[in-house]
Amino acid sequence: MAKQKKHPQGTIAQNKKALHDYFVEQRYEAGLVLAGWEVKSLRAGKAQLVDSYVLLKDGEAWLMGCHITPLTTASTHVIADPIRTRKLLLNQRELGKLFGNVQQKGYTCVALSLYWKAHLIKCEIALGKGKKEYDKRHTEKERDSDREIQRAVRSKGKDD
Repeated sequence: MAKQKKHPQGTIAQNKKALHDYFVEQRYEAGLVLAGWEVKSLRAGKAQLVDSYVLLKDGEAWLMGCHITPLTTASTHVIADPIRTRKLLLNQRELGKLFGNVQQKGYTCVALSLYWKAHLIKCEIALGKGKKEYDKRHTEKERDSDREIQRAVRSKGKDD
């Protein structure tokens, strides 16, 4: 009997641009409704979350703009749409919180990452408030100063 291959653990795709463009206030874990070819493509790591967002409509959450590239071997018998709208699975309490907060001024819901949790594919979504240009510059300055401090600490340790 052949040994079954384990599912790859960890992150499939991240949306680093969302962390740059938004102050993340709350994070939620949502399941995804996927087709078979999409799961195979995600196992191969063929996903992009850049410019993806969550649309809240009719009491449901939908993942928009997520690009899952179809594998040539897995999607020969189906017409694969790489940027189709995918339904997110959240409970009613979480959906209620999201709907209430998104209707407030300046809040939006974005997808941060796709990852494996056991054998399931989960999407981390976040409720965020848009950053202004000066906020982005301030964040970059903080990150650069933290890097400089880390370099100084490392070089100090090597001198001793």
